[in-house]
Amino acid sequence: MVQYNFKRMTVVPSGKDLIDIILSRTQRQTPTVVHKGYDINRLRQFYMRKVKYTQTNFHDKLSAIIDEFPRLDDIHPFYGDLLNVLYNKDHYKLALGQINTARNLISKIANDYVKLLKYGDSLYRCKSLKRAALGRMQTVIRRIGPSLAYLEDIRQHMARLPSIDPNSRTILICGYPNVGKSSFINKITRADVDVQPYANTTRSLFVGHTDYKFLRYQVIDTPGILDRPFEDRNIIEMCCITALAHLRAAVLFFLDISGSCGYTIAQQAALFHSIKPLFMNKPLIIVCNKTDLQPLEGISEEDMKLVTEMKSEAMKTVIGQEGDALLTMSTLTEDGVISVKNAACERLLNQRVELKMKSKKMNDCLNRFHVAMPKPRDHKERPVCIPQAVLEARAKQAAEKEKRPTEKDLENENGGAGVYSASLKKNYILAHDEWKEDIMPEILDGHNVFDFVDPDILIKLEELKQEEGIRQAEVDDDVEMSGTELSPEESKKLAEIREKKRLLIQQHRIKKSTAESRPTVPRKFDKDREFTSRRIGRQLSALGIDPSMAINRARSTSVSMRGRKRERSVDDKGINEDGADHMDVDTVKKKLRSMSRPRSRSRSRLPTDVVRGDGFKDSDQKSKALHKARKSVKNRNKNARRGEADRVVPNLKPKHLFSGKRSNGKTQRR
Repeated sequence: MVQYNFKRMTVVPSGKDLIDIILSRTQRQTPTVVHKGYDINRLRQFYMRKVKYTQTNFHDKLSAIIDEFPRLDDIHPFYGDLLNVLYNKDHYKLALGQINTARNLISKIANDYVKLLKYGDSLYRCKSLKRAALGRMQTVIRRIGPSLAYLEDIRQHMARLPSIDPNSRTILICGYPNVGKSSFINKITRADVDVQPYANTTRSLFVGHTDYKFLRYQVIDTPGILDRPFEDRNIIEMCCITALAHLRAAVLFFLDISGSCGYTIAQQAALFHSIKPLFMNKPLIIVCNKTDLQPLEGISEEDMKLVTEMKSEAMKTVIGQEGDALLTMSTLTEDGVISVKNAACERLLNQRVELKMKSKKMNDCLNRFHVAMPKPRDHKERPVCIPQAVLEARAKQAAEKEKRPTEKDLENENGGAGVYSASLKKNYILAHDEWKEDIMPEILDGHNVFDFVDPDILIKLEELKQEEGIRQAEVDDDVEMSGTELSPEESKKLAEIREKKRLLIQQHRIKKSTAESRPTVPRKFDKDREFTSRRIGRQLSALGIDPSMAINRARSTSVSMRGRKRERSVDDKGINEDGADHMDVDTVKKKLRSMSRPRSRSRSRLPTDVVRGDGFKDSDQKSKALHKARKSVKNRNKNARRGEADRVVPNLKPKHLFSGKRSNGKTQRR
C-alpha cells in the first residue's frame, strides 16, 4: 500500500509526557541565568523568549499529530467507511477537533502574555507572568489528555490494519461462516490465516498475494456474514460489507453444499440475494465448496434449482463476460482450487481491459494513431501472394516436426523408464551407419589396442631409448663418493664422520623433544666441571681456532645474565673427547618427537585456565566457580546497587529537568 501507510504514524504521547517533553526542551534550549545588572528590556526579552519558545513547541507537536492522522473525507471511501465502522468517525473527528482547539488556545495564551510581558516593570512581575503562561498551557494540555489517549489507541489499531491497495487487482472472498474461505486463501497464498473447525474464526480482514500471468493479485479473506437486516449487523460483518461496497474486485461467493457449516443451501441463497446489489459491475463466481463430502450432482432438486438461480444472477452482474460462473472445488483434497483462482483472475483481467478500452484516455491514445492506406493506381485487384516454394518448405518443416519422435516417445514405445536406455552413439558421424553401435575392444590378441593406434609408435619408442642413453652417459658419476675409490684410512675417517653426523642429528632431536622440561644447570651443581670456559678453549684449540674471543664473550654474557645461563651446545653433552657416543638411535621415542614444538611467543591465558596458587583442581572446577560468582551478583547488579548493604534509591529527579544550563567551559557532565 503506497498511499495509506498507517504503520509509519508516530506515537501520540500522553498529556503528562507531552508536558514533560516540551518544558524540558524549553529548559535546555533557552537561557536560564539572570544577573542583577540586567536592564528591564533585557529581562522582558528573556521571559518573552521562554513563552514564545514553549508555545512554538506545543504548536509543532500538536500540528504533527493532526497532520499524521488521515482525514476521512480525503482518503479512499473504503478506508473512510472502514474507519467509521471501527472507531465511529464522530468520536474520531471530535478528538482531532479538541487537539486543534488546544493548539489555538495555546497560541492565544502565548500572544496575550507576550503583550503583558512587554509592560513588565520588574524581575518578579516578568517571572510571575512567565509562570502563569506556562501554567495555563499545561492546564490546556491536561484537559485534552483523554483525547490524546483515545488517538493513541486508534493509532495502534490502525497500525494493525491490513495493507490493502484499493486500486490494485483484487479477489474478494465472502460467504457464510465456516464455508472454507480461510482454507482457500491459505491454499493459493501464504497469508497463513487461522483455520478452525468451528464458525466465526476470522474476525477481521486478511490479505494474501498470488500471481497469475506474471501479474500480482491481492486476495482478501473477509469474516463470515449472516442473513439479517443491515442495521443488525455487527462490526465484524460490516468490515466485509465495506469491502464489497468499495473495492473493485472479482467476488467469490462460497457455497457449502454439504451443509457441514451449520447452514442450509436455502439460507445461503437468501444471503446471496440480500447482498446482490453489492455485486453489480463486479465479476462474480459461485464456488461450491466441500465437494468431497457432497458432490454437486447429489443434492436435491430444490437445492439445485436455488444454485441454478444464483448462477444466472452471477452471469448478469457483468455483461459480456465469458466463462462459467459456477465452479466446484474441495480445499481438503485441493481438487479444483487452482481452476477457481485462474477463473477469477481471468474474469477480473478481462473486465479491467474492457474498462480501459472504454475510458477517455484510450480514445485520446487512439486519436494519435494514423493508418496509411496506399492509393489505388488502377482497378486491378492485387491479393496477397506467397511463393509456392515457401508454402512447400513450411509444409515440409511442419511434417518433419510432427513426425520426429522425441526421446520421451521412444522411451514410452520401448518399455518406459528403467527398461529403455537412450543411445549416446546414434548421432556419431561415421562412414557407415552400422559402425555406430560397434563395440571397441581394449585388449585384442593379448595386446592393448591403444598401443597400435599410432603406426609410428615403435620408431618413436626407439628414439626415446637412444635419447635416454645419451643423457645417462652425460651424467657425472662422481657426484656420490663410493667407498671403492678411497684408501682404508680415508674410508675409516668417512665412516667416523657419518657416525658423528648421525649422532648429532639424534642428540638434537632428543634435546628438542625435552626442551621444555630440561632445567638450566646452575654453576654450583656443576661439580664435575663439565661446563667451563677452559673446556671450550681446549676444544677450539684442538680444532685450530683461537679461543680467546669466544671465552671473553662467554664470560661477559654470564656476568650480564647473572643467574640465567644459555643452553649448552650439543657437543658438550653426550659426546666423549674422542667424539664417540654409544647411545643408540632406536632409543629415541617417536612420541617425544610428535610432542616437540619450537618455542614461540607467550599467549594470553583464558579466564578458565588454572594458574598455580588459584586453589582449583582443573579448569572445569574454576569455570563452575566463576559461574557461581557471576550468578551471586546478578540480582545486585539488576537492582543497580553498589553492594549487598546498599539501600540507596535511584535519583528520581533527572538532572536535565532540575538544574540550570552549564556555563562556558564546564563539560564534566558529559
